[in-house]
Amino acid sequence: MPRFAANLTMLFTELPMLERFAAAAAAGFQGVEILFPYDLAARDLSRAAIAAGLDFVLMNTPPPNWAGGPRGFAAEPGREERFRSDFDRALRFAGVLRPRHIHIMAGYAQGPQARDTFARNLRWAADRAPHVSLTIEPLNPVDQPGYFLADFDLAADLIAETGVPNLGLQFDTYHAQRITGDAMAVWRKHAGIVRHIQIAGAPGRHEPLGGMIDYPGFFAALDHSGYKGWVSAEYDPASLTAEGLGWLPRS
Repeated sequence: MPRFAANLTMLFTELPMLERFAAAAAAGFQGVEILFPYDLAARDLSRAAIAAGLDFVLMNTPPPNWAGGPRGFAAEPGREERFRSDFDRALRFAGVLRPRHIHIMAGYAQGPQARDTFARNLRWAADRAPHVSLTIEPLNPVDQPGYFLADFDLAADLIAETGVPNLGLQFDTYHAQRITGDAMAVWRKHAGIVRHIQIAGAPGRHEPLGGMIDYPGFFAALDHSGYKGWVSAEYDPASLTAEGLGWLPRS
């Protein structure tokens, strides 16, 4: 059975952030991720994770000064210096949190120039931090209109073209279902390059129960494939988080 992490940006939001770690551990999660953990001191977050016995699994770029603004700049022509400056600050933050992965967000851009910009920035980031596992994640165009990376085949092509060992695919079942209509088919096609998985129900982004995705079947497929990474619960709870955890397998 996969190792499950709680996305503390979206789960246990009835609690202050630093109290969510203990709640996640008590619920049975083994790790946590925070999308943009820059509003609190990295040392405080690290201490909370250690005290709860949880691995810190993933964080996103961009870092400090993100306050509801754009979802990254990596594919935006003319914003290369901004991307690189933000990436360096994210690395400094990650030096304390020690996440398993850093997700590089593409931002809002379209066309061949944006593709070239994204590829160049990915190579730069991979070379800049060869010791860090980096991921890219397609986001569906309904929830994130205009986001550059909205196609799993494109993501796979970019990973192949970049040709670096520390870049892989972040596979979000909810986005895969919204983009293609068949999340399981996307998994079968691209499982070999997946570094990190996130889950949510579809079509609503609530608990991974019922709906369009067969989660018991998906978890069985992960076991069969030998996937060794994390599976993060990244969804909007329908009510209090603890009341909707019937989906979480117990070891």
